[in-house]
Parts: sequence; C-alpha cells; structure tokens
Amino acid sequence: MILSNILHPFSGGIAALMTPIPFLATAVAEDSPLILSGVLLTLVVIYLASKLGAEVARRLDFPPVLGELVAGVIVGVSALHLVIFPEGGLSASDSVIMSALQGLNQLAPDAMTRIFESQSEVISVLAEIGVIILLFEIGLESDLRQLKEVGIQATVVACVGVAAPFAAGTAGLMMLFHVAAIPAIFAGAALTATSIGITSKVLSELGQLKSKEGQIIVGAAVIDDVLGIIVLAVVASLAKTGEIDVANVIYLIVSATAFLMGSILLGGIFNKTFVAIVDKLKTRGNIVIPAFIFAFFMAFLGNAIHLEAILGAFAAGLVLDETDARNELDELIKPIADLLVPIFFVTVGARADLGVLNPTVPENRAGLLIAIFLMVVAIIGKLITGWAVFGQPGINRVAIGVGMIPRGEVGLVFAGIGSASGILDKPLEVSIIIMVILTTFLAPPFLRVAFGSSTNPIPESTPAVETASK
Repeated sequence: MILSNILHPFSGGIAALMTPIPFLATAVAEDSPLILSGVLLTLVVIYLASKLGAEVARRLDFPPVLGELVAGVIVGVSALHLVIFPEGGLSASDSVIMSALQGLNQLAPDAMTRIFESQSEVISVLAEIGVIILLFEIGLESDLRQLKEVGIQATVVACVGVAAPFAAGTAGLMMLFHVAAIPAIFAGAALTATSIGITSKVLSELGQLKSKEGQIIVGAAVIDDVLGIIVLAVVASLAKTGEIDVANVIYLIVSATAFLMGSILLGGIFNKTFVAIVDKLKTRGNIVIPAFIFAFFMAFLGNAIHLEAILGAFAAGLVLDETDARNELDELIKPIADLLVPIFFVTVGARADLGVLNPTVPENRAGLLIAIFLMVVAIIGKLITGWAVFGQPGINRVAIGVGMIPRGEVGLVFAGIGSASGILDKPLEVSIIIMVILTTFLAPPFLRVAFGSSTNPIPESTPAVETASK
C-alpha cells in the first residue's frame, strides 16, 4: 500500500508528460509502416549526402565535416527539399520524400501531415543523439593531462579568445542590428568556439605542432572547448526561459562549472569502478556499453538540472579519458559516431535556408550585413589572442591568432542547438553557419601563410591530434 501511494503520483506525472504528443498517439497503429518508410528514405538521403560531401571535401583538402554540412544545405530547404522539417513553416507537400510516399500509397492530406511530423520528429531525435555522441567523443579527445600542463599562456589565450568575440558579437548585434538580447547572446556565444582538430592537423603538416606557437594554440583550443561548452549550456538554458535574470545567469554559470569540475574531480573514483566493471564483463560490448550507459546518464543529469544534455556527455568523455581503457574506447566509439553524428551535421545544413541572404531581395540585406559582421568579429576576435601572449619575445603572434580562428564542428553544435531551440531567426541562424564555414575554410591556408616565414620547422615526434568527427 505504501509503495502504491508512492508510485501513483509518479506514474501519473509520467502519463501527464506523455499525453501532449497527439500525433504520435494517433499515428502509431495506423501510420507506423509509412513513418518507418519515411525515416528509412530520409536516412538513405542523409547518409548518401554526408558521404559524398565528406569525400569531396577531403579531396579538396577541407575538413569532411564541412562537406557534410554543405551536402545538408543541398538536400535541405535551400535546394532539393529532400530533408526538411515542419519547424521551418514547411508542409508535407513541400517534401520530395513525402510526395513519393503519397504517390506510392495514395495518402490523404491529413495522414500525410501526421506521417511528415512523426518522421521529422524521429530524425530530430536521432540528430540530438548524434550531437550527444559527438560531445562525448570530443570530451574523450580533450586530454585532461594536456589541459593541466598547458600553463598560464594557453589559459590567457583561451580566455581572451572566448571573451573578446563573445562581447563584441553580442554588443554589436544588439546595438547595430537591434537583435533581441537572448538571440544576440546565443550568436555571440557561437563565436567563442575553436576547432582543435582542424588546427592541429595543419600544424602537424607544417612541422609546428611541438613549437611554442603550436603548443599554445592546441592548449588554448582544449581550454576553449571546455569554456565554450559551459557558455553553450548557459545560453541554451537562457533560451528555454526566454528572459535574462541576473540571479539565474549566475546560477547557470556556477552550476555548469560545478557540474563539469565536479565530474572531473570524481572521475578518479569512477574510473576504478569502470575498469573493475569492464574486467568482469565477458560478452561483446563489455567496454562500449558501460561507457554509453555512463555518457547517457550524465547527459540525462545535465538535462535534468536545466543545463544541456551535451554538457553531461562532454563531462562523461572528460572523465573516461582518464581510464586505462581510453584508447580502446576511442576506437570502439568511432563507428557509432560515424553512424549518428552525420545525421546531426546534415540536418543542421538542411534546416539552413540560404535564400534569406539573397541580396536581390531588399528585406534580406540586413541579414547579409549580419553575416558579414559576424565574420569580421569571428576573425578579429580570435586574431587578437596572439597579442595576449606575454614574456615570449619573437613568438609568432599572428600564427597563434590565426590558429584559433576555425570554428569547425564545435561552432556547428552552437548553430544546431540554436536552431532546434527556435531562439534564432532564419537570417541569424544562416549567418552563424556561414561564419562557421568560412572561418573553417580560411584558417588552414592563412595558417600556412602565417608560418611561411618560419625557417626551422620542428619535426614531429608524435602524430597530430586526430579526431573522428573533426
């Protein structure tokens, strides 16, 4: 009786949470086969687009992730309408895939709408799982030992590289373009990211990964990741409330920082438990399944305390990075990331309507100016980080600044979450994506030019920092 009294309110709360999703309730029995068909066709398009885009990008010596993003733009609302979502104001009749299903099954308009909404919801959930796995993977690759050894120079560079573009971008959008506070803060936060994978690859090719400049850049980029994820968790939580309250902002910053640091501090205790569990399991998945249980539970905790699920996933990666099974875990996660992370990148591109920046339409010119402004702030805000280095006469400050410029996949996480939250309007969302693409394209050749005067490149004794998704 006591147990029944305890469980009854809990089960009632679960039922109340589940009832506001009418299309799932009505579609399950009647429309399930067609929803599955829509999801499968959409996944075929996403995987084809991501693979072709990544291969083309690789052959052009660009990061594969940008190829996946551009492929998403092509198959999405900007061009082919193969992968589209109802959140953008589009209907089932706008979807090529839904039109094909209708032609095959003679669907009524209301059934077509239900199937389109359900299929889009499934793809959106898969994309969210993809970004959780991406942040888990980034956490695994953010070596905490390196983070502890980078020193004050890299810390200062990272802090300047986060604070300067964030402040300039937010203030500029609000004062020059009259963007509302929360979207401006979100866009400013997107400017803080730095992609360590892209920069370290170029540094390795130039023989500069172990140089003073290279070590500062890589160390600062690692710290940048940590600070950027905290910033993202805070601004995404602000987007949910829709208002800025100083006390709430302070709470979010403190709780996000405490959550991340507390996870890392408790990691030593958990690592021993994790290794002991792995040693006792003898069936397939003895490492990767416990790792994902931990990652998803941490993501749940991050979400439950009104931060972001990705913060929990990132913290889980940082913790497991310290385990003895880390190298094996890295290899086991790659094929899972290869399966789910492209869904996220392609859907980010698919949601971006580049038509809103068409300069021939007078109403679009303000959005185009915002894109140019974000691009300028994105470059200058990171370029000045080279002058934050102190006590290093003769150091290549330009190279350090240029090395911090590429936003890569971390910037796309900001754009994707901003789009999914509905806080960004179309021009601002597309402007952020264009900023990410251009900074990532421009940084490698600019970094080669910045190191061009270097006459004594330092040979590498270790391979470059590699990432599965970067």
